[in-house]
Amino acid sequence: MNKTAPSTVVAGTSPRSPARTSGPSIGLALGGGGARGLAHVVMLEAFDELGLRPKVMAGTSIGAVIGAAYASGMSAREIRAQMQEVLSTRFELARDLFAARARTLPRVSRIFAPLNALLSPEALLDLIYPARVARDFAHLDIPLKIVATDFYALDARVFETGSLRKAVAASMALPAIFEPILVDNRAYVDGGLVNPLPYELVRDDADVTIAIDVSGVPVPVPDRAHPTATESLFAASFIFERTIIREKLKTQQPDILIQAGTSHFQLLDIWKLDEILNAAVPAKEELKVKLDRILGAETLPVVTDTTAALPAVRSETPHALVQVERPRLLRRLKSLKRTRNKDL
Repeated sequence: MNKTAPSTVVAGTSPRSPARTSGPSIGLALGGGGARGLAHVVMLEAFDELGLRPKVMAGTSIGAVIGAAYASGMSAREIRAQMQEVLSTRFELARDLFAARARTLPRVSRIFAPLNALLSPEALLDLIYPARVARDFAHLDIPLKIVATDFYALDARVFETGSLRKAVAASMALPAIFEPILVDNRAYVDGGLVNPLPYELVRDDADVTIAIDVSGVPVPVPDRAHPTATESLFAASFIFERTIIREKLKTQQPDILIQAGTSHFQLLDIWKLDEILNAAVPAKEELKVKLDRILGAETLPVVTDTTAALPAVRSETPHALVQVERPRLLRRLKSLKRTRNKDL
């Protein structure tokens, strides 16, 4: 059997370069982390530039927001352009968001009714999503699993069918910022509360599992010895997200774990879009190198201690998290190489 020459993929050719038809299948998990998760767009650009397409995806919170657009068929470059267009009109966006929130309240009691939260996540999605983003899971180009938190059951809910818009809104409904979403008479809030990096959801459906972590760390202010009340409130989400991820990695690891390089940004720094995207570029290049290794069936370094947890993160090195590449990936790649040699 003749060996097929690998296709040449030129970075920037688009909207989305033709997907490669050979090599191991990829399961991609996009984590939650508020504005830091805008870096997912840069990570997805790596897939487009290499002509890769995940077989299956999973997302939490902002990972669900961006994952739904990508799984609907938008290229990373198109998602970037959409985000830049939306956030460049920040004052108009804020006005429209609060106007949409007001329309959800009963007309007579708007002034006196207590608010469940500041904003409606569904109203936000209506403003930022273009028409081509699917409204139902059945219309996606790539299968997608979305994590939300069942508020009263204190447990995770994974959405794979039904209304995509409802599922994404539920996954991103950060308490006090966004109102909870009702699905089948159950209240759902931010999926990051229970599973901020859902790589285990794609593990059994693909050969290689890749997880993009956009969780954050508290950053000290030079002229203050202690955080403000607001900083403490938002840092609490950093702490439990990091704790959940660290505990998960003790028992089950993705084949490749990428830190997006945006951990020092705050939860609501959405107006810092360009800074966040620029900060993620080194992580994008790291991801491309590792993806190229997978495509070339090269031998990857092996972590002998598979129970190693995330190290404690110090404020002066906010990105210091372990890189994970599992021995099971090494076995797959060796098997793939033997198969290719046999075909020759």
